[in-house]
Amino acid sequence: MYLTIEETAVKLGMPVEQVRQYVLDKRIRSVHDGTQFLINESQFGLYFEQLEQLKQQIDEWRSEPIPPDRDIKDED
Repeated sequence: MYLTIEETAVKLGMPVEQVRQYVLDKRIRSVHDGTQFLINESQFGLYFEQLEQLKQQIDEWRSEPIPPDRDIKDED
């Protein structure tokens, strides 16, 4: 399925101008049909998989208890 730049921006949660610049810089692959750029939606599968893995790693890191500080000494 092909998406326009505006639809891709909504799907990725990015500003339209940033997606447009990525297309022009060829950081996002696209096809120009004469009037607009069309972007294949399937190329973002790996991006979303990595994003989910990163979210899981952050959640695991946040749920770890803070270890006690070993350098604290009570020297009254």
